[in-house]
Amino acid sequence: MKVLIADDYPVIRQGVRSVLESHADIQVVAQARDGEELLELARTLEWDVAVIDYSMPGTNGVELVKKLKQLHPTRPVLVLSMYPEESHAIQALKAGASGYVRKDSVCEDLVIAVRKVARGGKSVSPTLAERMAEEVAFGTNRPLHELLSEREFSVMQLLAQGKQVNEISQELKLSPSTVSTYRMRILNKLKLKSNAELVRYTVEHLQA
Repeated sequence: MKVLIADDYPVIRQGVRSVLESHADIQVVAQARDGEELLELARTLEWDVAVIDYSMPGTNGVELVKKLKQLHPTRPVLVLSMYPEESHAIQALKAGASGYVRKDSVCEDLVIAVRKVARGGKSVSPTLAERMAEEVAFGTNRPLHELLSEREFSVMQLLAQGKQVNEISQELKLSPSTVSTYRMRILNKLKLKSNAELVRYTVEHLQA
């Protein structure tokens, strides 16, 4: 099983590699320092599973998952993150990820998750799986940010980082007017009035 790894911290990359390659059926074929390097490696190498950090310089998070899946629709992407599942996992799965693993449980869960997604399965914690089932069955109220589309979620993250409309338009390859439209939709859906309130919402709900 050939695995691509992407994380902007060398110690994390090496740790993930050590965990995976302690098993004879897994080979790490390359490591990337950011989203752009990962996309280039994904185009040129043979691989079966990509294990990626959710938050890296350049292309990251939802956008990175989407671009990987556009390149290789049938190959699974497993997301590693320091963020709680309830704040980011749903968006990652909606973008096409096959699983989501918290970094603080990586040693015990990572190999199991890689093998599971390589077989075509999904890998989420029992707690998240139960929550998703309850929402489908009973229409449980969801956090407002889960109502955002994938693109809206990406724009929200960049706005929360303090980036301006022109910066976001260049990064996401959208026109400034389109980014402004997304901004207004995001504020409306989250029932907010300003970028300052958006930053506060992100800190309270997505960085717990």
